[in-house]
Amino acid sequence: MSDDMVLQKLEGGLLTITMNRPERKNALAPEMVRGLVEAARRAADDTDVRAVLLKGAGGTFCVGGDVKSMAEGRAPLPFEAKLANLRRGMEVSRILHQMPKPVVAQLDGAAAGAGLSMALSCDLRIASESCKITTAFAKVGFSGDYGGTYFLTQLLGSAKARELYLLSPVLTAQEAFNLGMVTKVVPDAEVEEASRELAMSLAQGPSIALGFIKRNINNAETMSLEACFDGEAFHHTRAGETTDHKEAAKAFVEKRKPAFQGA
Repeated sequence: MSDDMVLQKLEGGLLTITMNRPERKNALAPEMVRGLVEAARRAADDTDVRAVLLKGAGGTFCVGGDVKSMAEGRAPLPFEAKLANLRRGMEVSRILHQMPKPVVAQLDGAAAGAGLSMALSCDLRIASESCKITTAFAKVGFSGDYGGTYFLTQLLGSAKARELYLLSPVLTAQEAFNLGMVTKVVPDAEVEEASRELAMSLAQGPSIALGFIKRNINNAETMSLEACFDGEAFHHTRAGETTDHKEAAKAFVEKRKPAFQGA
């Protein structure tokens, strides 16, 4: 079932992961969550994958948890089992954020709750003009999951994160852009092409260097200045030994565009 709810397509080094539950606006079901974690792990481990595009089917990114299903009630589980299930599913956000490969989220329709959290775990976000963006949790009596409070605090600072979580306003794509939550806003009809074009450009880039750039920035979230300097020095020196760096230097001298191989 998770194979149907989460689609994967690898082309030109770009792995497109599609949440495929359009009839419920890609609300998260247990099968979908398992599929997303599997897809994220594949993206991190598969050497043929050089970048990732995360999107939703049917014109909506993801509205988060399936509140309708919650209201209908589920078979009761012990607290410990519910906790373990949730934490296991939340791995998708951690993997996307920490993997040494660029990840782009295509936001259209709505990005809410855990859907927004997953989008925030990605490196770049392209939003359609009509997309609605909201934390949503407080309005349904939840505190937040899938890393949203961490990513939003890192992205916007504690004060703005508190505002967006406690008050849960519904933001337009432009408002989210003005805050720095999304990378770019494009017309609805162009969001798919713009997202894929950006993700593919990253997939065809100097993959080792891009991975190190991502690691440097992730290090800066938690490590000391000296540790970050040590990491930068190691990564920069290693990148200088890559075939892609040598190709880029040669292309610069020859006044042409480099052809990166990801090595």
